[in-house]
Amino acid sequence: MGRKNRNVNKFAQRKREKREQEKNPQAKPAEDTRKPYEDIVRENATFEEYYKAQKVCPDEEWSQFMSALKENLPTAFRITGSKCEANALMKIVKSEYFSDILNMKIKVEGHEEEEIKPVNLPWYPGGFAWQLRVSRTDIRRSEALYKLHNFLVAETAAGGVSRQETVSMIPPVVLQVQPHHKVLDMCAAPGSKTAQLIEFLHADEDKIPTGFVIANDVDNSRCYMLVHQAKRLNSPAILITNHDSAVMPALTISDPKNPELTKPLKYDRILCDVPCSGDATLRKNPDIWLKWSTGNGNNLHGIQYRVLRRGCELLEIGGRLVYSTCSFNPIENEAVVHRLLQETGDSVKLVDVTGELPGLKYKKGMTYWRPASKDMVFYEKYEEVPEKWQTVVRPQMFPPSPESADKFNLDRCIRILPHQQDTGGFFVAVVEKVAPLPWEKDEKDQKEQTDNEKTPSKPEPPKKRRRMGGYREDPFVFFSGDQEDVFPCIKEFYDLKEDFDPTCLLTRCHVGKKKNIYLVTPTVKDVVQRNEKNIKIINTGVKTFVRCDNKNMTCPFRLSQEGLQSISHCIGPERRVRILKEDLILVLQNDDPSNPPEIKQFSDHTKALVKDFATGSCILEYKDDELDLTLVGWRGVHSLRAYTATPDTVHYLRLLGADYSKYDVNKFKKASDVPEAVVPVPQAMDTHCEEEEDRV
Repeated sequence: MGRKNRNVNKFAQRKREKREQEKNPQAKPAEDTRKPYEDIVRENATFEEYYKAQKVCPDEEWSQFMSALKENLPTAFRITGSKCEANALMKIVKSEYFSDILNMKIKVEGHEEEEIKPVNLPWYPGGFAWQLRVSRTDIRRSEALYKLHNFLVAETAAGGVSRQETVSMIPPVVLQVQPHHKVLDMCAAPGSKTAQLIEFLHADEDKIPTGFVIANDVDNSRCYMLVHQAKRLNSPAILITNHDSAVMPALTISDPKNPELTKPLKYDRILCDVPCSGDATLRKNPDIWLKWSTGNGNNLHGIQYRVLRRGCELLEIGGRLVYSTCSFNPIENEAVVHRLLQETGDSVKLVDVTGELPGLKYKKGMTYWRPASKDMVFYEKYEEVPEKWQTVVRPQMFPPSPESADKFNLDRCIRILPHQQDTGGFFVAVVEKVAPLPWEKDEKDQKEQTDNEKTPSKPEPPKKRRRMGGYREDPFVFFSGDQEDVFPCIKEFYDLKEDFDPTCLLTRCHVGKKKNIYLVTPTVKDVVQRNEKNIKIINTGVKTFVRCDNKNMTCPFRLSQEGLQSISHCIGPERRVRILKEDLILVLQNDDPSNPPEIKQFSDHTKALVKDFATGSCILEYKDDELDLTLVGWRGVHSLRAYTATPDTVHYLRLLGADYSKYDVNKFKKASDVPEAVVPVPQAMDTHCEEEEDRV
């Protein structure tokens, strides 16, 4: 069995399979029989029978419930970023995009022409979340909405907007994350909720958070989707790990009272958005209509419970955990929560969070349901289950008795149905840990007893290390301190403050030239250094400095836009330029790295500032009553330019009210119909080559 589960070289395996296929040619595999979403008949008699019997929706609302499920899902997005940028972007959205579409009617798939009605989500903090009565597909395919589509795509890439299903935004909101919290997202991929957690962690923009977010997923390949999400938000306080969350290892951190000692890491907030059957996502995943069965929920109940139980074990006393699914099935929802409450006694309690979601329409959690076998037979109690189904329908899936139902408070759970506010379906339960779990008490007592009775004996053999799947990750190599080979020149060139801690900088190689230097917070550094051997860490840190061997630069590293917000407060005035609005627009619009704007094109104010400014990387600053922008710039021998990627360039031009029309191309028009000035100039990303820098 051991050899069967070993890691194999996937590339070598493919070569072997290819050679084998050439030697023994086989018949071609059957053609893909999957249907386009438009052709799927959105009906499933078993689905309707099951959920009618479970009474997930009142009988008088059933037809509305089913009608909503058969329609495409509306588009939803939220505005992110710093408060001043988010407020400025909100004004732009309302004035430039919503005003244009308020009275617009477009042909929505399967319906007559309909008005697009932007709806602000009243329960989302700051009013930064919106929903449009039009699907993502409709936005992509409608020429009338191409500007809105371009806006959403560009701002999503720049981190100014996050596109996310409305109901999916709820769990991080009720988790109530604060900047000092230690947060764990147990099943994080693809990462939209993780992005929210990071946003809430950085709520205090004047300070780097003392807390952190650990985003974990069991699927190695999906972990890289988390890396992509994290890069959009540029946080030094996130750690991405790859582990089975049901057996998530207990990590250790330094004891604040005595830094030389360690203590188990307990989390203040845990998001437990578990794998589920997903039948509440039918509006965006209509292929579920074709494969839905009662067995889906029954088969997942066990793993869902194990993940939830492990989450409660890792939770600090007084901490909050959110359990959520995108399923209607009580076997995946209330049955899992009920099982936990039964086993934990008074250690864990359900929290009523309805006051934290003003304006949200929902149904209360169910207190009665009936498990069913695959042949659609429902059971009132486990004794009724035939022997052949007893491995599928388990005793823990049954509801509490009528006499004991009140003590579990299952009605504090939240069920969101699609017809209530034109969304997908969702289930949310918020639990608080008020005391050690029963088995945690037993383990503590047993440990104390063992320590008292301990006698000298042979040391235990070392435990076998868990074999980790996926690619072998590069190491995380932290700077040793002020004397790290490249740090003195970085510190001098960028006039870094004396209290800057260089040991929070890291690279991903032990030998050779340091190419990229990343920054993490002290707490994240502590977690990485103490646990790198216990859990597979995929990624951490935000790129702050990038090697740039330029003959005109005394320091071989330039700043990176990704990490600028995290290190800007540590950089002294020697490398900062406070430029005027028209000058900032000039550097952003002249984005061709081979032909940057010359100093003589700038205002007298900026000319005076950069006259004796050393060549190389710098910070360009602009501030007015509404905006406070910082960008990475480059002072050339005779020029000054911005060092930003295309999405960031468009984002800043939009905030400044400048012309960005060359990026706002109507894809419905032929290239020959577009004026030459409107064709986008390729923008170098944040990885410019040495030759480009030599030219400036």
